[in-house]
Amino acid sequence: MPTGSTDAAPDQDREARKRHRVLFRAVARRKNPRLRRTDITVTDERVVRRAVKAAALGNAMEWFDFGIYSYLAVTIGKVFFPGGSDTTSLLSSFATFAVAFLVRPLGGAYFGPLGDRIGRKKVLALTMIMMALGTLCIGLIPSYAAIGFWSPALLILFRLVQGFSTGGEYGGASTFIAEYAPDKKRGYFGSFLEMGTLIGYTGAAGIVLLLNTTLGDDAMLNWGWRLPFLIAGPLGLVGLYLRVKLDETPAFQKFEAAHTHSATGSAVEAEAEFSHLSENAPKKKISEIFAQQWPTLILCIALVGAYNIADYMLLSYMPTYLTDTLHYEETHGLLILLGTMVALMCVLSTVGKLNDRYGRKPLLMAGMAGFFVLAIPSFLLVKQGSIPAVCGGMALLGLSLVCLLGTMSAALPALFPTNVRYGSLSIGYNLAVSLFGGTTPLVITALMDAFGQNVMVPAYYTMGAALVGVIAVACMKETAQQPLEGSPPSVATKEEAVELITSQTAEPRF
Repeated sequence: MPTGSTDAAPDQDREARKRHRVLFRAVARRKNPRLRRTDITVTDERVVRRAVKAAALGNAMEWFDFGIYSYLAVTIGKVFFPGGSDTTSLLSSFATFAVAFLVRPLGGAYFGPLGDRIGRKKVLALTMIMMALGTLCIGLIPSYAAIGFWSPALLILFRLVQGFSTGGEYGGASTFIAEYAPDKKRGYFGSFLEMGTLIGYTGAAGIVLLLNTTLGDDAMLNWGWRLPFLIAGPLGLVGLYLRVKLDETPAFQKFEAAHTHSATGSAVEAEAEFSHLSENAPKKKISEIFAQQWPTLILCIALVGAYNIADYMLLSYMPTYLTDTLHYEETHGLLILLGTMVALMCVLSTVGKLNDRYGRKPLLMAGMAGFFVLAIPSFLLVKQGSIPAVCGGMALLGLSLVCLLGTMSAALPALFPTNVRYGSLSIGYNLAVSLFGGTTPLVITALMDAFGQNVMVPAYYTMGAALVGVIAVACMKETAQQPLEGSPPSVATKEEAVELITSQTAEPRF
């Protein structure tokens, strides 16, 4: 994808897009004089692809940092919580994992409205910096044997920094891509956001697997566990560079132009048109979201809660389940999970195309119903112990999960209107993740301990979440191939725009 190798290239691109927009407005007004210039947005695919790539790769950096903790949970429990039994140590480690999710709603409530006031690009860069610093600092904390109580206290502090920054990540990145993508390809482009998540998780699992294989248990416990966290510093700089290079979405650019050139008549008109963006100050927007959007907010929380329980159960908890509960070799569990995630990445964009063509609801329903029906058979296969059986069980779970992964990033932003989209999605998403997603490893571990190490507990817990998800999907509206609420139609080409205008223009009557 061309990004412009010289300083003149971006200026030439901007001039070409400007001429393109002017030409389109002239064509549009000849077809229908009543159309305003913002009634249809024509996207530039090169710009959309650059924006999607940068958002997805930045997201991969974020989830690499977050995934490291999941795959080192057993080792971290021994380093920072050495007292008590292995179960107590693991529970303490997962409790610290869950702590980061407790502040995610606060991060969402702060970064969501902030992103609508100062820009998506700046907020996404800020969350990248905070996540990288928090992860790097975890790798520098002395062990419990060295400084005692202060060791787990510092771990909790930096996990809070990670959680707060992640609160602004998904809502910002998904809003960014959704506002850029044309209506008929929103599922396809949105699927690359989750591709970034899987790349981050895969990178984290791969590095942990490599270290476990080459260093051994003693070296990993003494110092090897620190290496993945220390890598976060350089990776954070890469992610920050990518996000600084992002362009703002067209809606926010128009808003900025209206305030910069408020003296002109066209700017006054644009400012009136996008005045909803200027109202996104936290004090106004948070109360407005809960007062006006509460039914949709509840729907969002139900969808995201069910989705994240399944997601964290498979991608975060499963390696620990295979190692600690079923007593697999740690490297075997990570290898199987790596294979599952690579397979998911291979079909993710195809799922995005399918939900663009057939709708978001059929794909989401297939994923939720799949977890409800296949959870028990999947865990029975995993329980058998042979490599083919374990791979078969993971494949069934992965097939259900990929239907959700490839669809959610397009479905969730469409739930809310433009004027409250970033803030509403950030709050709803992070409330659900905080209450249900991040607590999944802790809750499953505690339930298994309470029910005498019943290895089928994860299946039952996932089925309960999937049932809620089925009800939520049944209640949502279909949004595929439709404009985002509060936004004009968005098309990929001028020809598609002219066709749309022609179809909306009433035939003259005599």
